Amino acid sequence: MSKYALLGYPLGHTMSPPIHKRLFELDGKSDAEYEVCEIPPEQLDRKADYLNSLNGYNITIPYKVDIISHLDELDESAKRYNSVNCVVNRNGKNIGFNTDCSGFLRSLEAGGAKLDGRVLQIGCGGVGRMMAIEAALHGADLTVVALPEFIAGAQEVAEEALKLNPSAKINVITHDMISGEFDLLMNASPVGMYPKTDACPVSEEVVKSCKYVFEVIYNPNVTKLMSIAEKNGIPAIGGMAMLVWQAAVAHEIWNGASYKDEDVEKIITEMKAELSK
Repeated sequence: MSKYALLGYPLGHTMSPPIHKRLFELDGKSDAEYEVCEIPPEQLDRKADYLNSLNGYNITIPYKVDIISHLDELDESAKRYNSVNCVVNRNGKNIGFNTDCSGFLRSLEAGGAKLDGRVLQIGCGGVGRMMAIEAALHGADLTVVALPEFIAGAQEVAEEALKLNPSAKINVITHDMISGEFDLLMNASPVGMYPKTDACPVSEEVVKSCKYVFEVIYNPNVTKLMSIAEKNGIPAIGGMAMLVWQAAVAHEIWNGASYKDEDVEKIITEMKAELSK
């Protein structure tokens, strides 16, 4: 029997177990075990034997950086962001990956959106850093919107992206400077997240100027931003898609699994229903 886990602290309610259970069923590995492992920071160093006993594991806050010192190798995805959220134990070696970026790209692709046009991104911290850098690497004409107190941090991300792709087009602005039309609007901010579900990171006029919307938030299933987009006939991709796709990429790493878009879409729909219970 293969064993996997989610490592983090504190974890509370997490969607990872039901998502991975369904993915293992598609893999034909319905007997695989996936457990939630809350490890207080002071105990991480003592858990090496446990982690080494697993076939693979996911990592979330606060260990995405701390886990690196416990690994033998890093994939390019993990090196790029100095962040690991997936580990495979392969041939006696612990190898770290970052599947957030792959999950982000795969969910965009499955939703029909592309990163090579004019992209407007709201927020640039946490997962937003990854989104901005991936957009720059994929040829986007990127505009990052940040609150005045976060402008310096967003500019640092822009400089980081330019080092990776010197020809990248990145502009950092405040909300009052948004103008023009965009191929894709990406919300990387927490605005609209449960319980403050009536909030929207931009005005309806801004939403109407965009061809696609990507929302990093998965709770609620349909944010105010997505609701406005859908009301105006604009395709909107929710955060649950990214959550499930990054889990699917972990299974590709762990055991060479392969998934059809429609199979993953079915799990996304099931997880939205699970979240709504």
